Amino acid sequence: MLGETSQPVAGDGSAVPPLVDKLLAAFDLVAMSLFRVGDEPDYEPARASSLFGEAMRTGKKPLEVAYDALLEDGGHRLLYFPIYNYASGSLAEVGEMLRHPHALLGLGDGGAHVGTICDASFSTFLLTHWVRDRGAFSIEAAIHKLTGEPAAWLGLGDRGVLREGLRADLNLIDLPALALGRPSLVRDLPAGGKRFLQPARGYRATVVHGEVIVEDGQLTGARPGRVARPVY
Repeated sequence: MLGETSQPVAGDGSAVPPLVDKLLAAFDLVAMSLFRVGDEPDYEPARASSLFGEAMRTGKKPLEVAYDALLEDGGHRLLYFPIYNYASGSLAEVGEMLRHPHALLGLGDGGAHVGTICDASFSTFLLTHWVRDRGAFSIEAAIHKLTGEPAAWLGLGDRGVLREGLRADLNLIDLPALALGRPSLVRDLPAGGKRFLQPARGYRATVVHGEVIVEDGQLTGARPGRVARPVY
């Protein structure tokens, strides 16, 4: 195993990136910010639930706990490692940024990191974590930040609000039941490329241009969507 050698594992033609050696050399510190990903992920976990916290409770080395965690679920268990905006062990600062009047919410990098993160879950997380569980936004304000506000900024004047004559794009949401599931890594891109998928439940229906395309999590076969272009 990588952590059982005192020799560098990167370099000399190795496919292992040099960063791995740095992480292994300071793994106790890294383990303080490593958390198991459950069936309903907790993205604001307490420090005590970190792999380091588990190691302190069980008397194991943090690296042993990491091995055990990664071997769960047939080797498909994921670990959560918040890189930014979690120094305090809280997302309070993130909430403050989201509520800033000049903040335009959105997330996506054109697929550049589909093998390491799942951007598509951000809107569901906004509704579950920040609206329902933390009360940082009203449901009306959050929906506007996901729809009308970005549509207006992008010049998509034919959508973003419910109004006669505009596109009828909407989601029917059961907010109490809304939840994100555990992400999974699949290899269904060209040449075996990988990407993360993350399921969500609580969406009763998704309507695009007046047609139901998803009902209770099942695709209906309708495909009324078209490439979006600015309509100022």
